[in-house]
Parts: sequence; C-alpha cells; structure tokens
Amino acid sequence: MNWISVKMTSRALPLFLLALAPVLKGQGEVQLPAPSNAIVDAARAQIGVTVAYDPAYVPLDYPGGDVPRDRGVCTDVVIRALRRGKGMDLQKLVHEDMKSHFMAYPKIWGLRRTDRNIDHRRVPNLRVYFRRKGYLLPPTRKSTNYQPGDLITCTVPPNRPHIMIVSNRRDRHGVPLVIHNIGRGTREEGALLKYPHTGHYRIR
Repeated sequence: MNWISVKMTSRALPLFLLALAPVLKGQGEVQLPAPSNAIVDAARAQIGVTVAYDPAYVPLDYPGGDVPRDRGVCTDVVIRALRRGKGMDLQKLVHEDMKSHFMAYPKIWGLRRTDRNIDHRRVPNLRVYFRRKGYLLPPTRKSTNYQPGDLITCTVPPNRPHIMIVSNRRDRHGVPLVIHNIGRGTREEGALLKYPHTGHYRIR
C-alpha cells in the first residue's frame, strides 16, 4: 500500500481500521466487531476447552459445582460464562429460587423437589429464572436489537430446548454470531436466527 507513509504499529492498527471501516464495509470486505464484555469473553474462553456435548447426569459439588470442563451441554456454556464473567452462580441462584417458588417452575421431569445437580442445567428452568428476575426482553428478529452477552433461548427441531450467548462478532450480513454448544463442544458461529426463539434475556 504505497499511499500510506506512516509506519503502522500494533497500537495504531485498530484506529486505522476504524477509520477505514465505512469504506471497507461498503465494499463488503470487513465487519468490525462490537465491543466485547465479560460474558462474551468468558464464553469465548471455553472454545477449544469444552470439546464434547455430554448430557449425562452428574452429581455436583454445591455451590460452584461443574461437570468436567471438556464436556457439557448448552446450559453449561451459560453457567460458566456467568460465573466467570458476572460472578453469578446459577446453580445456587436457581436452586434457592426453586426452593422458595417451586410451583413457578416446569414439572416436565416429574420432580417433586429441587435437585441442585441438574435444575440449573435445564433450559426451561433458566427461562423461568431469568423472567422472574426481570431479564426478559420483548421478542425481536431485528439483528440490531441484540447486544453482546444477551442470552437467547430457542427450540431446535423437533422440540429440543436450547440456549446461546450473543457474540460481539457479526457475519457478513451484520447478524451477530452466537457462542454455544449444540453438539460439538463450545463454538462461535452463525445460528442466531436459525431456530424459533422462545426468549431473549439481558443481564445488566
């Protein structure tokens, strides 16, 4: 690039790209990410660490219990991200809320009492907990209404509940990527609008 006479440094490079963003974006060559946050950073740190999808029931320590880090399900991505990124232990929080308001939670599994090994690892329970705590947002399919760190629940056909974290990175169409574990370990990919949404939550 002979039209640049200034020597680029690692510190100057982001500012240089920012200045060029309107030009490059118009040419479809670049999509700069939105600012990250602690939830996204904690979720992304699981990529390459959690490499398997494993829904097995596992007895856990309490509080702060976790299945082995190399495995888990979609909810474990969220549990780990909120623990590390926000200091929120969903195992403890969901368990305590269920103990006090058991009838507010789904009875899909025929339980008659709480189970702190598994309750927080079930998407329908997280949906109730997030709604009860005021995190629920109006439904939307507009990509600009999603922020990094938002939590999205959806249904994977035919009827599988799923949860994912909105990334600060976007695809070439401007739609945010998500970080989730849908069967192959924790990954960051374009699946935000792929499945019917059942909830949109934002933890401030």
